[in-house]
Amino acid sequence: MNEKRDTIRIDKWLWQARFFKSRSIAATAVTTSKVRINGDVAAKPARAVGAGDVLTFLQQTDVRIVKILACGKRRGPAPEAQALYEDMSPPKVHVPKNPKFEGKGRPTKKDRRDMLSHPRDGGPFDLD
Repeated sequence: MNEKRDTIRIDKWLWQARFFKSRSIAATAVTTSKVRINGDVAAKPARAVGAGDVLTFLQQTDVRIVKILACGKRRGPAPEAQALYEDMSPPKVHVPKNPKFEGKGRPTKKDRRDMLSHPRDGGPFDLD
């Protein structure tokens, strides 16, 4: 026989799984077409999801891909929330905001001192 599949609202599940701080923020992400369910855009926060569905959504600046394992009953602690899904997101590549000086652009004060070195050190301005 056909058993009824356990489902939950998408905004509620995203909140319970701790992807968004509040349910209203999760609902806004859904209504602004930032959430896809099995490749289809989720237009309404009341859309039902269940175990086996794959969600793709934008969380701040990261694209997250998760497979729902369970619906959950409450918004519990983080370990309980992590048991609700399997993370299939690509690994993050860390790019520093300010790369180290590589000889390009303007040298720093220390770089200029090293280039000119002091006369006592036998540098280019040796007065002997």
